[in-house]
Amino acid sequence: MKIVSTIPELKEVLPAHQSIGFVPTMGYLHEGHMSLVESARRENEFVVMSIFVNPTQFGPNEDLDRYPRDFERDEKLAREAGVDLLFYPDTATMYPLDMARVTVRQGADVLCGASRPGHFDGVLTIVSKLFNLVQPTHAYFGLKDAQQVALIEGYVRDYFVPVTIRRCPIIREETGLAKSSRNVYLTETEKEDASRIYKGLMDARDALESGHTFNEVKQKLTQTLSEIPDSRIDYVELVDYPTLGEATEASSEVLLAVAVQFERARLIDNVIWKRG
Repeated sequence: MKIVSTIPELKEVLPAHQSIGFVPTMGYLHEGHMSLVESARRENEFVVMSIFVNPTQFGPNEDLDRYPRDFERDEKLAREAGVDLLFYPDTATMYPLDMARVTVRQGADVLCGASRPGHFDGVLTIVSKLFNLVQPTHAYFGLKDAQQVALIEGYVRDYFVPVTIRRCPIIREETGLAKSSRNVYLTETEKEDASRIYKGLMDARDALESGHTFNEVKQKLTQTLSEIPDSRIDYVELVDYPTLGEATEASSEVLLAVAVQFERARLIDNVIWKRG
C-alpha cells in the first residue's frame, strides 16, 4: 500500500487503465469501513481510500476538534484490508482557495440536515473534490448515512459525474448498534441502552409490514426511543427513499430514520422498508 498526501503524488500513483474502487472516509476506521473496502476489492482492480476530516461539514458547535483520529491505527487497518493507495491530505491541500462550494437545493432540510444547516453542502463539496481527483469507477458508501448516500447519488446524476455509487449495508455490533466512529464516546451503559435504537427500528418496520399507518409507526417508534435513559431524540422520520420527500402510499421504499443524542455522541440509524 502506498500513502500519499499531495495531489501531484496522487496523480502520479493512480493507474491509467484500471478500474478504481474508491472509499472516502474521515478515518478512525471500523468494521463498517472495512466492509466497504471488501466490496471495492471484489469489484475493482485498484482500491483507493481517503482519510480526511472535512471541516466544512461541521457546524460551529459540533465536534470537529475532538473527532477521533488515529492515523497509525487507520494505516494498519487499511493495509490489512487490501487498500492499494491511501490518500491522506491536509486542509490546505483540499481547500487551496475555498472560492466555491456545492449547494444542496433539495433534500438537505430534513433528517440530519434539519438541525445541521450547511452540513450536506460541506459533504457534497468534499465528495466533488475527491471524485475530481481520484476519478473512480465505483465509489462505496454505507447506508448508515442514508441521507448522505441519497444526496451523493443525486449530485452524481445532476452533474453527470462518471462514477457508479455503490450502496453498502450497515454493519452492526452483535447488539444491533450501528458501527460508528463516534461510538468511542459512549459509556458501556450507553452502548447497551443505544442497542434499543435498532430494535425500535425493526419493530417499526414490522408494523409497516403489518399495515400500520406512517403516523402510527412514527408515534410507536418515538415512544420506544423516548424510553432510552439519559438520551434525547433529535428526530424520528419516515421519508420516501431516495427522494427524501414525504412518504406516501405511492412510495416503493420508505426510510425510517432516527437520531438520538447521548451525553457525548449523537447516533443516527435507519432501516429501509420496501413495499410489497
